[in-house]
Amino acid sequence: MALTPSSMVELGFQAPDFSLPDVFTGTEKTVADVAGSKGLLVMFICNHCPYVVHIEEALVALGKEFHGTDLGIVAISANDVADYPQDSPELMAQKRYGFPYLYDETQQVAKAYNAECTPDFFLFDGVLTCVYRGQFDDSRPGNGRPVTGNDLRSAMTALLKGLPVSEDQKPSIGCNIKWRK
Repeated sequence: MALTPSSMVELGFQAPDFSLPDVFTGTEKTVADVAGSKGLLVMFICNHCPYVVHIEEALVALGKEFHGTDLGIVAISANDVADYPQDSPELMAQKRYGFPYLYDETQQVAKAYNAECTPDFFLFDGVLTCVYRGQFDDSRPGNGRPVTGNDLRSAMTALLKGLPVSEDQKPSIGCNIKWRK
């Protein structure tokens, strides 16, 4: 595991489109399929990363909290399953997040979003312009801080209320995406 920060791409970039299989339903999902009228949260996660495992219950709670709002949520795993079989679509399908969990086999979507780590979060407004990219919160495995999701939740709540999202954003930190060799 290589500790990796998110790339902190420039705010304002447009969400790249994708068509990826949802491991829960087997159907292809596009940005239009998963976006809400007020925006879309795209998360790059995986099954095995200790940073994702550390916040997994809070991700489920976040999904429940924002379910039924005008904000879509989707998770994507792009890890190389040849070297990391625990991130295979079959094992991804055992998770129950309450939002689509997509498999990026070619890793082209992760590259298009400039995703670097798991977890890596990108929040887009209603016209799919990036308004937040950064951390879930300040909690990390072993640092003793509670998992709250406050950084991301604040941005999502502001977006839903039509308020500006603070540009004071900290990079997410986690395992590097396991790129194919």
